[in-house]
Amino acid sequence: MDKILNSSEDKITGLILLPDGTVIKGQGFGAKGIRVGELCFNTSMTGYQEIISDPSYCNQIVCFTFPHIGNVGSNPEDYETETPVMEGIITKWPPTEPSNWRSQSGLDKWLINEDLVGITGVDTRALTRLVRNEGALDIAIIHSSNCVEDLEKATEMLASFSGLMNKDLANEVTRKSPVDWDKSLWDWP
Repeated sequence: MDKILNSSEDKITGLILLPDGTVIKGQGFGAKGIRVGELCFNTSMTGYQEIISDPSYCNQIVCFTFPHIGNVGSNPEDYETETPVMEGIITKWPPTEPSNWRSQSGLDKWLINEDLVGITGVDTRALTRLVRNEGALDIAIIHSSNCVEDLEKATEMLASFSGLMNKDLANEVTRKSPVDWDKSLWDWP
């Protein structure tokens, strides 16, 4: 790849591969692996756990524009669905340590448990402008100790990704049978 952005002296553990071959260096967190999906952005200042578990983000990679992601941790009460169906997230800064009495897990550990890849240390505003100017983009994200070696596989995966057009994602994320909701809201301590 001849277009590599964000040169850094730190060991690179995360990469973003754009459709034109541009590679953006970062740091990986959450689950390790390669994920491919449609890049979208979210400008919300709160509710990252609800966003990550929102089924409307199926097969997408969410770029968060708000810098403080991870500050309230995660908990089972704030899920929008039982299992997140997005592919991963991109953040400007590494997840902060949780500071919330409801937190049961930090963001990094939660992403590992949900098998979601995170990339941090990149210019999320530039990615947001790219989506706003170019429209939806299919990208690959890599988190591994040797992510440069995984670039060829990510390139192949991205080339074979058919995108979201004409997919029945609502059917894919909808429950197959009804469930009775009997859970109460969370309790104050």
